[in-house]
Amino acid sequence: MDKSTNPRLDYFRAMIGRDMRDSISPLGRWLNVTLQQVDEGRLVASLVVREELTNPAGVLHGGATCALLDDLIGAMVFTLNREHLYVSVNMNVDFLHAARLGDQLTITAEAVRTGRNIVHCDGQIRAVDGKLIAKCSTNLIQTNTKLPL
Repeated sequence: MDKSTNPRLDYFRAMIGRDMRDSISPLGRWLNVTLQQVDEGRLVASLVVREELTNPAGVLHGGATCALLDDLIGAMVFTLNREHLYVSVNMNVDFLHAARLGDQLTITAEAVRTGRNIVHCDGQIRAVDGKLIAKCSTNLIQTNTKLPL
């Protein structure tokens, strides 16, 4: 089987089933999700809610929720094999159910529309039983920073 012409996609595919402790994102290393599925414009990862991701009530912190969504969406944009770095310009998050310490979560990031300078994405976090914990819509804009590879 031939390698794809998208080395960033190949990189993420090689990470399936592995945690992200070697991520290029310092925040991504700390969040340390495990990639489950990788496609161009779509990433799926899993995570068990750790104590440091919770608020005093033992529930997944809203800031951690946003960080999980933003970081996975940012990683997903790399799969589009763009020449430049993209950064978030906005993010609208809906918090729909609580996730508690020890809960297994699935985080999904998808590109909805990939324009020349703006990429519009959706993200969601679900519990193992399928309950929607949070969802977001975000736009990322191309920067002047060129990416390696």
